[in-house]
Amino acid sequence: MKMRLGWPTMILLGAVGGLLGVGGKLYLRNTGDTNKVALAAAPKHVAAIAAVAQPFQPTRRYVGTIEPWVQANIGPQLVSAYVDTVLVRPGVAVKRGEVVATLDCRNASAMSKQVEAQARAVDAMSTAAANEAARLQQLLNGKYVSENEVDMKQADAVSKQAQVAALRAQMMSTSLEVNDCVLRAPFDGEVAIRATDPGAFVRPGSSIATIIDRKLVRISAEVPEEDFDSVSPGTPVRLHLLSTNKDLVAKISRRAPAADPATRTAHVELDIEDTERSIPVWTTAEVELDVGTPAAATAIPLNAASVHAGKATIMVSNGGTAHQVLAKVVGERGGTLYLDSKTLPAGSHVVTEGRTILSDGDAIAATAEPWTPDQAAKP
Repeated sequence: MKMRLGWPTMILLGAVGGLLGVGGKLYLRNTGDTNKVALAAAPKHVAAIAAVAQPFQPTRRYVGTIEPWVQANIGPQLVSAYVDTVLVRPGVAVKRGEVVATLDCRNASAMSKQVEAQARAVDAMSTAAANEAARLQQLLNGKYVSENEVDMKQADAVSKQAQVAALRAQMMSTSLEVNDCVLRAPFDGEVAIRATDPGAFVRPGSSIATIIDRKLVRISAEVPEEDFDSVSPGTPVRLHLLSTNKDLVAKISRRAPAADPATRTAHVELDIEDTERSIPVWTTAEVELDVGTPAAATAIPLNAASVHAGKATIMVSNGGTAHQVLAKVVGERGGTLYLDSKTLPAGSHVVTEGRTILSDGDAIAATAEPWTPDQAAKP
């Protein structure tokens, strides 16, 4: 007997077949993308550079201060008075002898005139006493006066002369006080600081203005006692001026013969000619110099190693396998690390990116990247 299928049955069978076909395709798609290889066995992708053979020259760097060769704080030295005028501002160039400021010294001026008048009066009395003593000396020859009277007159004349000398010394002192009321520049230079304005009261030792001479500046620095032999006079050094971002080359001019008892540092100075007066003083200068002799070393980027206690831990790519190497650190400059060439030969492929996820013996796929020590050392 033949079985006849109706339309509903055929539609149902077709739907079931379609669902089975779609399910099979989804199953094949999901199972086809499944990784059948363990992740630990897959090579890890990293970046590596070739180590470069480059000698390392040990250097020392100190922080120095740029100071003017000559500077003077202008202010009264003998009198206390109110400031009358201040004729300069910072940045103004002054000549030697030019008036910088004046003080209200009417009291000192009146005292000077009083002492001068007293000196003239006593001088006249001294002259009269000397003449009288001379006349009595003539009368003594005729026995008209006693020797005692002549001696008394001569002593009085000498006393008057001593009083005149004392008043003249006092007059000189008061004249110095009067001259101290007019403050002048002691040399050709520039006004660096104006510390006092008119109306202020100043005393001996107070500063009204500071004048500097920048035609010649000196750079002073303090160096550790162990570097004493490295900073002998005449040693060439490299300078970097932070204020102007300029680089200069100079030689050490002077070195103190002893260290500071408190800090155990030696004082050194360098003289720099600045005829254009372009270097600001009381600013910072970095002093760098080479010490010792160059040593053979292998250069790598600083970020390719972990440094501890003078040893650098690095990962080296060798035949698709990562190997951990412990190398002695020779030195460091900028972004470059210098290692012992015996433990890390030049040309070794050092892992830079991805080294923190590696262990000794891991399989790696290293991508070579260009690198040079000079480029890495740039700030």
